[in-house]
Amino acid sequence: MKSFYYILFSLLLIFFISFNSANENKYDIVVYGGTSAGVISAVKAARLGFSVVLIEPGKHLGGLTSGGLGATDIGNKKAIGGISREFYKRVFKHYNPKSDTIGTMWTFEPHVAEKIFNEMIQEENVQVYLNERLNLNSGVQKNKNNITDIEMESGKIFKGKIFIDATYEGDLMAKAGVGYTVGREANSIYNETLNGVQTKNAIYHQFINNIDSYVIPGDPKSGILPSIQDDGGPGIEGNGDHRVQAYCFRMCLTDDKENQIPFPKPENYNSMRYELLLRYINSGVFDGMNLSKRMPNYKTDTNNKGAFATDNIGMNYDYPEGNYKVREEIIKEHENYQKGLMWFLSNDQRLPKYVLEEMNKWGLPKDEFVDNNNWPHQLYIREARRMISDYVMTQHNCEGRETIDDPVGLAAYTMDSHNVQRYIDSTGYVRNEGDVQVGGFPPYPISYRSIIPKKEECGNLLVPVCLSSSHIAFGSIRMEPVFMILAESATIAASLAISYVQEVQNVNYSTLRTELVKANQVLQWNY
Repeated sequence: MKSFYYILFSLLLIFFISFNSANENKYDIVVYGGTSAGVISAVKAARLGFSVVLIEPGKHLGGLTSGGLGATDIGNKKAIGGISREFYKRVFKHYNPKSDTIGTMWTFEPHVAEKIFNEMIQEENVQVYLNERLNLNSGVQKNKNNITDIEMESGKIFKGKIFIDATYEGDLMAKAGVGYTVGREANSIYNETLNGVQTKNAIYHQFINNIDSYVIPGDPKSGILPSIQDDGGPGIEGNGDHRVQAYCFRMCLTDDKENQIPFPKPENYNSMRYELLLRYINSGVFDGMNLSKRMPNYKTDTNNKGAFATDNIGMNYDYPEGNYKVREEIIKEHENYQKGLMWFLSNDQRLPKYVLEEMNKWGLPKDEFVDNNNWPHQLYIREARRMISDYVMTQHNCEGRETIDDPVGLAAYTMDSHNVQRYIDSTGYVRNEGDVQVGGFPPYPISYRSIIPKKEECGNLLVPVCLSSSHIAFGSIRMEPVFMILAESATIAASLAISYVQEVQNVNYSTLRTELVKANQVLQWNY
């Protein structure tokens, strides 16, 4: 009998070990997040000869670059190097297949971007896992201050020497015990002027005319209109708060009737959500479609424009720290809001005729986002968590008053924060708060220390997206080409850490810089 139980125990043990082995995957570099940054990171790792896996929580690669942002946001395109620039060269080649010119192209259709990212991944035989979400409860295992493995909700386990968090949310970073912040710092924290509550600087995307805030105009007892926050705002000028700049979908629209479907009416449509916009349009202002940049084949990249448009102001505060259920609800809320907005502008007969005529020129392209009812699969997460490392990028870096000696790429965009709240002013009219757009400075370097955690927190993690930055500096850095640049630099640093068997904080910058230059990364501005 003892031999029977011994054999049974042995068989169960073998099964258990085999089951766990089947669910465990070992790599040199584990990239979590199939954003544009994640794709470039994985491609670079493979080209350097390291084993790498790319894990994406959703169904598509490319993040926002393949999710509707086809009009590349970057202050100066000469600041883009490395594989990031290669991507835009591939875009040019796609639209100009017979050209002998090695050009770049900065506008493209979403499906074209995804096609190029998939091709880059396939060329390097990168192993990709889609629909695999990090277990937010116990998904990160560490030995002292190094990550040993991460576990997905499915039970799959990925072991690695170096981990790269390329998500917009920074889940891996946060669950690894790395310090971070959410919201806006007070100006006093880093001696800035454009952080925290900003009513005086909120002059763009602002209500031009005075619009009453109440359900019954002039009657506070009737309640306030939807989309206006009633939480004691706007707050004290320059003070920090929990608020996050607004999200939206970067819509791909078309005026090609042969490739067009009408704007769908969303679930639980409520025209009252757009009463404030109706009043604003009837006051003589219709500017919500004024930021539709033309893409190839009669399409657009349509972004937020004006006081009331695609930004769902104030409805995302819980997103950065939310679990998957909370985030899914917020994403659905944004989808319903934006679909409802387009339905309203196309169909509500209370609107002026010229608005209805203009809006009915447009629709959703039949050949984009075909597995998602032609709606973008990526919400524009403009900002979520931001790491706090040994070096924090601030307004002083953007404006050139402070520089660094360990650059891993350049940022080149205006300090740009979208509005974070809509409130009632002392006269009873509605106002937006938080929009800041301050530029006029040349491209500036981003520190290596800002993409690595503090050494005592984690020694084998790099964070090229949710990097260490103040809110207002992140507003300049947070551009897709820059995320791709930083991801490539992070991967090169990871390769050195592996080769020299050291933590990422101990990578010799002089050696790193040599490799970055070899990779055609732009590290200083000489123009």
